[in-house]
Amino acid sequence: MARRDALLRLHQSLTGRRSELRKRLGMEMAGLGQVKGSSPSGDAADAAFDSGSEEIASHLAELEAKELRQIERAIQKIKKGNYGVCEGCGAKIPIARLNALPYSTSCVQCQREMESSHNYGGRFGGNRENVSDLVSHAGPQIDLADLEMDLSK
Repeated sequence: MARRDALLRLHQSLTGRRSELRKRLGMEMAGLGQVKGSSPSGDAADAAFDSGSEEIASHLAELEAKELRQIERAIQKIKKGNYGVCEGCGAKIPIARLNALPYSTSCVQCQREMESSHNYGGRFGGNRENVSDLVSHAGPQIDLADLEMDLSK
């Protein structure tokens, strides 16, 4: 019964977070639409700041949309009766892990195996030592001083 009660609490938590994310994403999308229709900024610095702010808001919305998809998937799994079951090995995912990450689809062991495999993490795999390879593929080194511009004109 303790697991069932914990799963019910997690369902309530997931539905609450889903509502919060839906509301937030709706407000962000409405806000992005208003920004594009607003008057132009005063100078180049203001335009750069506005552009950077829009980019950050866009990235945050993307992350929140991803979380919302994961939450929706977890809620569907609850409805189907297979929530809290590892997709890798079929074992029950510990409640402590589900409390930390309610939309988790794998147990800790399967998650570790997935992250350590070379298929995880795209081009560089799960091995963080390979990240340094990016520098050798990036082309010539660029000095930051070469990028400075005089905006006073």
